[in-house]
Formats: sequence, structure tokens, C-alpha cells
Amino acid sequence: MWSLVQYETPGLPGHRLGVLDNDTVRALPSHWPHDMLALLDSWHAWQDKLRSLDPVELDAVADARLVLPITHPRKVICAGANFYDHAAEMGTARPDPAESPFFFLKPPTTALTGPYDTIRVRDIEGAGLDWEIELAVVIADRCADLAVDEVDAHVAGYTVSNDLSARLRFPRPNAVLAPFAFDWLKHKAFDQSCPIGPGITPAWQVGDPGDLSLRLSVNGVVKQDSSTRDMVVDVRRLVSEVSHTLTLEPGDLILTGTPAGVGMPRKDFLHNGDVVEAEIEGLGRIINTLESA
Repeated sequence: MWSLVQYETPGLPGHRLGVLDNDTVRALPSHWPHDMLALLDSWHAWQDKLRSLDPVELDAVADARLVLPITHPRKVICAGANFYDHAAEMGTARPDPAESPFFFLKPPTTALTGPYDTIRVRDIEGAGLDWEIELAVVIADRCADLAVDEVDAHVAGYTVSNDLSARLRFPRPNAVLAPFAFDWLKHKAFDQSCPIGPGITPAWQVGDPGDLSLRLSVNGVVKQDSSTRDMVVDVRRLVSEVSHTLTLEPGDLILTGTPAGVGMPRKDFLHNGDVVEAEIEGLGRIINTLESA
């Protein structure tokens, strides 16, 4: 299984589009788009070539450094409380799958960061910084009002994400009204709050997104170990639900929720120098070191 990546090489400006195959970065032909979003903007025109692609026939790239797999997508949409066990550990009522799921947004140009980037967080020790491994869906084209059975035709692929959360910056105890009692901006939308990668694996290689294992560790200690089978609302319905509120566009990311094992219930937060590894079956692994800015 291979994925589409963006990479940099020493001495050359900007990034290029390539393929990650068995830990080897390979260059796509020069007539291909050099940018992931440009490829996604014409995704259906490239599908036949992508499906027939044999990575072994592509040249390996020496000294390639993987960067953010998609630069400046138009939207990053995140589902909340979408695993039963995570909702339970956070002390919420058991989610009802018949209800509409909850979503929030992250700013795509500043929240997203690369698969191996160092993440710098202001006053990390006072943030209550927490981890949340999530499967992220990558949208293939402009679409809206999708039925559940129409979703697959509009999904380009999937990637690994970590929805970092500043738990101690969430409550606003002196809010003037109940709707303002929680600060979603400081909690979820801070700079570099969403590492993704290492690449975007085309949907036809993944098969069933509802049957993938997820695992996250901090400094080598496993914290989350679950499967997308345990979601409250499945991937296809999540995409459908979003599409009835927002018009989706090529490259939009939809994060699908996290399982149990986050640090908040035990006040087990991230610290300066911690290393977080997040891996999803078939999609690869991202590794990020945390620093106090």
C-alpha cells in the first residue's frame, strides 16, 4: 500500500509531490502536479493514472524530507465525542447514534503541521495539552447534500491525524452566558494543533475505513489502542452529515473522532520534550516532538 506525499530535498526550493512506498519516497513524473491540492482539484482526471501507478517504476528520491501532505486545504472539520468509550471516559452521556454528530473547525493554514514536525505550544506546561488520534477523510471534489451511499465517490483518501487539545484552556468559568462557557478557539484551534500524514492513501487501497486499527503512544507508552469499528457514527455518515451543512471542496479534511485513552481523565498531559507517535493501520505513522514556545 502506498500513499501520496509532499516532500522537500536539500538545495531545491519548495516541495514536490511524490509517492511513499515501503518507507521509500519516489518522485512522480515531471508533468504531474507538484502540489497535493492541485492534484485534488483535478482528482477524477488523474484517477486512472493513479490506479495504474506502480511505485517501483518511479525513481527513488535521496534525502527526501516529508512535509505536510496537503498545504492549505480549504477546511478542517472535526467530529467530537464519536467513540462510545471516549465519551464515557470524559464523563458525558452515552452518545445516541440517531442524533446529528457534533462538529467544530480548525484553521487549515495555521493548525495543520507535518508528520514529523516539532510542535511548539505556548506555555505547554499550563495548557493541559492532550492527544487524540483520529482517522482523517480527504475530500476529492466539490459536493453537497450527499446521501450516505454517495459518499465513497467523493472521498479521495485517508490520512493519520492527531487532534491536539489544550484542556485547561477550555473552561470559561466567568462567562456571561452558558453558550460562552467553553473556549473552543484556545482549546482546539491553536497553532500546530493538528499534525497529519505521513501521506494521503487513496481510498481504493484502504477498503473499509470502518475497520482500521488506531494506536497512539507517548514516549513509547501506548495510550490509545482501538479500532474505527467502535465509532458512534461511521465515516460515511459523518461525511454525509457535514455535506448537508457545508459545501465540501477538494482537499477538505474531516477528522472522525478519537477513542478512549486520552490524558484528560487522569490529568496525564503532555510536557516539553515528549514524543507522540500516532499510527493507523495501512496509513502509516506520524511522530511529533512537543516543545514549549
